[in-house]
Amino acid sequence: MSTHRHPAPEIDEDVTGRELDKPTRAQLGALEPRNAEAVAKHLVMAGRYLLDDPELALEHAQAAGRRGGRIAAVREAAGVAAYEAGDYALALKELRTFRRMTGAEIHLPLMVDCERALGRLDKAVELATSEAASTLESSEQVELAIVLAGMRRDQGDAQGAVDALSIPQLDKNRGFAYSPRLFRAYAEVLRGVGREREAFTWDRQAVVAEAALGTGQFAEPEIIDFDDEDETEQAPTTGVALPEPETAAEETDEDTAAAGATTAADAGPEDETTDDADGGSDAVLDEGTDEEPDEELDDSEADLDPDDDFEGGSEPDLDPDDDVDLVDDDAGPGDPDGGDGAPGAQHG
Repeated sequence: MSTHRHPAPEIDEDVTGRELDKPTRAQLGALEPRNAEAVAKHLVMAGRYLLDDPELALEHAQAAGRRGGRIAAVREAAGVAAYEAGDYALALKELRTFRRMTGAEIHLPLMVDCERALGRLDKAVELATSEAASTLESSEQVELAIVLAGMRRDQGDAQGAVDALSIPQLDKNRGFAYSPRLFRAYAEVLRGVGREREAFTWDRQAVVAEAALGTGQFAEPEIIDFDDEDETEQAPTTGVALPEPETAAEETDEDTAAAGATTAADAGPEDETTDDADGGSDAVLDEGTDEEPDEELDDSEADLDPDDDFEGGSEPDLDPDDDVDLVDDDAGPGDPDGGDGAPGAQHG
């Protein structure tokens, strides 16, 4: 085992750690205050760069793990970041640990996709059809269905992919947070069986759903509110009504054309603000000497698995295949969409 030390990745100067949600901050209360603050900052950075730079996000999640590896939220962050970075063996290990610590099955779709990406389709199917899968929330069931559709396409079963996405949540008249993604996934599998016209209709309905929900290209600029009261606003559990696809397509085309005309009228001959964007608030600065530096631990001290070093091996291993079958040297990640090998489910 290597004994080199891990330098901690730098924290953006505007990150305070208070950006985390209440439940996560409550978990970090088990740590010493200055250590909790450092862990919180790394978790914020992991979330900030999760989609734009997943490798950097993973570095921050692992830095948080070296300081607070017994915190469930830290293991969750490491698992999701590893998934986005394409390290499916590490993602599966961390997400299994998170499940053992909390009993939560919310990341079961990601775990199924990790098994698929590692080439273990039998295990993926077994997990996807387990009793735990029946306990998932609607949004998680959608993600699982998308993963299963990708598996069917990997196996050359185009109609099976369509069947996998023919679920109750596929309702063109109601819009939920998961609807745009589900509609587009369904359009893609319809193309796989030659149903181009229907696919086009579902693609358009995805845009209609985004417009109704205020997401995607219709999302308002994010405003961060650090007030502890009413920190988040819940979306309606019944969804929003959507017009029929034909009517919706006409209205969406008109809205898009009007928005384009307005943008063209407002734009001047030159945009003098573009050149000033570089070197702005996105700069990554050193934390400075006023803050306590991250403790640099060697690999022998940085093992985050609570089944061994943290608890002295006193706790029985609840998942015997956790650490022995994660890496299959001969198997690479598959491609649920039949394209570039990217995972089929996303943490949204």
